[in-house]
Amino acid sequence: MQSETQNRLQDHVDQIAHDLDHGINYETCPDCGADLDCQDFDDVRDPCSGCEHYHGMVMSGFEYLQNALDIQYIVTGAGEYIAARVLVAFGGPNIWINTQTQTVEGYWWGDSAFASYCDDAMDVDGACAELWECR
Repeated sequence: MQSETQNRLQDHVDQIAHDLDHGINYETCPDCGADLDCQDFDDVRDPCSGCEHYHGMVMSGFEYLQNALDIQYIVTGAGEYIAARVLVAFGGPNIWINTQTQTVEGYWWGDSAFASYCDDAMDVDGACAELWECR
């Protein structure tokens, strides 16, 4: 039988894997702060009613990484990017996104939880690759 902390950890890890698979939709416009929940988007690139700037409904990998606590790069001996581990929660629980194995890994005291994702809708791995190339 799993403990309450194990269940909470698994729920947190599962939610992050879900976000990676489906992307995170904006709740407010990143340009003007207008509420986007009320807008009907016919296309992924509809204008915001508040500022008329065009942007996708789904957050980009770069925007997602703005809240990352750490990024560990996995590279070849020649320095070529392979993948990354992104720390997205720390201090209880610690949660990493591993783009090489497409797994979200969670650790909290002696408990651990894992969830796989198939689609990187925000292209977090691509953003990590670009950040590595810009170093």
